[in-house]
Amino acid sequence: MPQTLTSTSMFNTTGFSHQLHPTKETEHERLIFQDGNLISASLEALIQHLLPTVDYYPEARIKKFGPKIMQLLTEWTETFPSDFRDERMIGHLKDMIHRIAPYDESYWKTMNQLLQTLNQKLATLNQGEENTIKVNASVSDKLVIIKTKPPSIQRDILSICNDPYTLAQQLTHIELERLSFIGPEEFVQAFVRKDSLDNPKSCFSDQKKTDNLEAYVKWFNRLCYLVATEICMPAKKKHRAQVIEFFIDVARECFNIGNFNSLMAIISGMNMSPVSRLKKTWGKVKTAKFFILEHQMDPTGNFYNYRTALRGAAHRSLTAHSNREKIVIPFFSLLIKDIYFLNEGCANRLPNGHVNFEKFLELAKQVGEFMMWKQVSCPFEDDQNIINYLHTAPVFSEDGLYLASYESESPENQLEKDRWKTLRSTLLGKT
Repeated sequence: MPQTLTSTSMFNTTGFSHQLHPTKETEHERLIFQDGNLISASLEALIQHLLPTVDYYPEARIKKFGPKIMQLLTEWTETFPSDFRDERMIGHLKDMIHRIAPYDESYWKTMNQLLQTLNQKLATLNQGEENTIKVNASVSDKLVIIKTKPPSIQRDILSICNDPYTLAQQLTHIELERLSFIGPEEFVQAFVRKDSLDNPKSCFSDQKKTDNLEAYVKWFNRLCYLVATEICMPAKKKHRAQVIEFFIDVARECFNIGNFNSLMAIISGMNMSPVSRLKKTWGKVKTAKFFILEHQMDPTGNFYNYRTALRGAAHRSLTAHSNREKIVIPFFSLLIKDIYFLNEGCANRLPNGHVNFEKFLELAKQVGEFMMWKQVSCPFEDDQNIINYLHTAPVFSEDGLYLASYESESPENQLEKDRWKTLRSTLLGKT
């Protein structure tokens, strides 16, 4: 399926048109052009149109069409490097290179550079997966129910970092690093359903390509629970209020940076029931700034306010003169949802059996925009002490959060009292 999306999204950029080679009359009926651009075709005709044959692609014309093929191979390997993790695909690529390169000395240099860049990208992908495994392993060992309230000497977020701007910068470091490992094929593998556009017998269909995407979603969930844990953990109401106000300031700095994913995770953590029920704690918090942030991320009108802010950040990124201004980290769960519904709401094929170019071009547009955002280098200096804490600090489970919340502010009704009693018995072994 990545190859299907690739061919539709790259078709115009590689310069292919109906002048590429003469088409038979029967084939032409399955290829529809407008202003010299191919806008509709059956899958079979599209493949036939793109693949060289002895008749239309004689050796004498290699020099004419060689640059176009090299451009296609370059964009393919740069955009979908994981397609070439399989040795069989590398074999096909090298075979194509050896067919083209002998006809022009400059082709060898270009192709060698292509292979070097591809190897670097594959090494980066492997490193990303190794880092993800290490982080997940360290986190999973820490994700335990904290049976009693930690003593005051235990580390908390304010003892690690008490500057909201610095924490927002470190969160942005984590976000951009994790985003850098996510390839466009992960969206395709995760959301484009298997149908007649795919070859169910493909020898390459057994590859799992969504690990980094799934790890990024887990990171969002972890940050939500970390925020809630840090708020529910302190024994004193004053301290809990300080933590809330600190995270409000961190969220505001994330918004200013363009880090909407961390922003939403923080807001979601503060809106979790074990946190929101702490009315006495919230009574000591200056909530005006929090309400402003909530308004920005309000889901009303299909997240109208957020989408407006995202467009503003995207525009700033396009006109930016520094990496700091280029940062756009979208609310990832909503991006996934948008892509999912675009895919589900539009058919892969038109009623006449042609590939739905409009759908795949729109998919390519959305994924392409994300690809541009994720390539930004983080301009902030990293602080490994803070980053390590964000990755490995213990967090409460949902039950642990409720128990800590009830221990902080007593249950208000019978339902909460019953749950508190059950949790104390289950988690603490008390009656």
